[in-house]
Amino acid sequence: MDAPLPSAPTLSTDDASQLRLLSIFHYVVAGLTGLFSLFPLIHVGLGVAALTGAMPIESNGSTASLGETRLFGWMFIGIGSVLILCGLTLAGFMAYAGRCLARQQRHTLCLVVAALSCMLMPLGTVLGVFTLIVLLRPAVKAAFDASPTAHA
Repeated sequence: MDAPLPSAPTLSTDDASQLRLLSIFHYVVAGLTGLFSLFPLIHVGLGVAALTGAMPIESNGSTASLGETRLFGWMFIGIGSVLILCGLTLAGFMAYAGRCLARQQRHTLCLVVAALSCMLMPLGTVLGVFTLIVLLRPAVKAAFDASPTAHA
């Protein structure tokens, strides 16, 4: 005879509602992060303007050489693009963590994203700290581990 499987731990109503709220707030902060991560488009635009000659660049009171102008333009395009890519990637992970919180899956990913969101002051810090507090509760961790979609 097979032994009966232990019942899956259930979350208290407080834990479940807090996970639901954290999920919603992750979506909101992800949207704001995505929006603010597009600000370096200004730098990309300046770099393109320098490369096309639409924005003259001066060096020591005279017009900069073609090499200096190209370096300036490519630096602005490169740095701006990297900042945009990093910001949109973080926003994507924050939105995905919100989805995982609602489904009670990928506990470790949610912990990592919560820790990373602490860098985004002030909203990300508050969200990250509260998410860490909730996710580190033994009952919540057990519910994540026992979730039928936890390993999907």
